[in-house]
Amino acid sequence: MPGASPDIGHSAGATSRDAALLADTVRDAGALALSMFGTDVRNWTKGASSPVSEADIAVNDLIRDRLQSAVPDYGWLSEESADDPTRLGKQRVWIIDPIDGTRSYLAGRSDWCVSAALVENASPVLAAVFAPVTNDFYFAVRGAGATLNGSAIRASLGVGLEAARVGGPKPLIERLRLPADAQILPRIGSLALRLCGVADDRLDVAFAGGQSRDWDLAAADLIVHEANGKLTSLAGEPIVYNRPEVTHGVLVAAGRDRHARIVEHFRIRPGS
Repeated sequence: MPGASPDIGHSAGATSRDAALLADTVRDAGALALSMFGTDVRNWTKGASSPVSEADIAVNDLIRDRLQSAVPDYGWLSEESADDPTRLGKQRVWIIDPIDGTRSYLAGRSDWCVSAALVENASPVLAAVFAPVTNDFYFAVRGAGATLNGSAIRASLGVGLEAARVGGPKPLIERLRLPADAQILPRIGSLALRLCGVADDRLDVAFAGGQSRDWDLAAADLIVHEANGKLTSLAGEPIVYNRPEVTHGVLVAAGRDRHARIVEHFRIRPGS
C-alpha cells in the first residue's frame, strides 16, 4: 500500500493537534470564501466544463499555507493544485476541495462548502465540511463520532425505503425502484453536503454519479461513517484514497442497515 509504514499510526497527541489545526483552518477558509461570495469574482472554465474562480484559488492557497507550514511532512491533494506524485509515498495526506459546489457559489446559492480531510494509509481519519452561508460545520475524528455544530449526529435507522428521502442523479434514483411515498429531494450543488445530509438525517439515501474525485468524497466519507452510515460503490466496496487515479464510479450513502439493503438490490438487479 503506498505510503504505508510499520508505525502504528497517529498518536493521540498528533491526532488532537491535527484536528484542531484542521478545524481552525477550515473555519478561516470558509470565512474567506464568504467574504468573496456575491462579489464580482473572476471565473473561468477548466477542462471540459468545470468552473473555477479566484475565490477557489484564494481559499486553496490559505488552506495549503496553513496546513503545510504546520505539518510539512504530510502530502497534499487538492482540486485546485497541480497533482504532486510525491503524495503517493506519504503515509498521511491532506485532501482538499477549497469550494465544493463552485457553480452554486457563483450563482449566489447556499449549497457550497469547504471540504477537507486528512487521509492516513488510504483511509480518512479527520474530516471537516463547512457551509459558511448556513454556518453548518461538520466534523469527524475516526473512532470518535461525527458532529454538526458541536452536536453528535447519526444517520437514519431502519432498512426500508418507504417515505425515504433520497438525493442524487435522477437515473440512479430511478434504478432504486422507490415506493410511491418516497421523496426525491432537490439537487444539492455540493456533493460533500449531499452526502453529509445522510450523516445528519436530512437524507436517507444519497447517490454520487460517476466521475467524483477524492476531494469530493474524503471528508464526507468519514463524517457519514462516524454517523453510523456507509458510503461505498454500488457493489459495497469501500473507497480507497490517495491512489494515482483519484476518480471514482457510482457511489451510494445511507445508514448501515439501509445501505446493506440497497447494495443487495443492485447485486440482484445489476442492470436495473
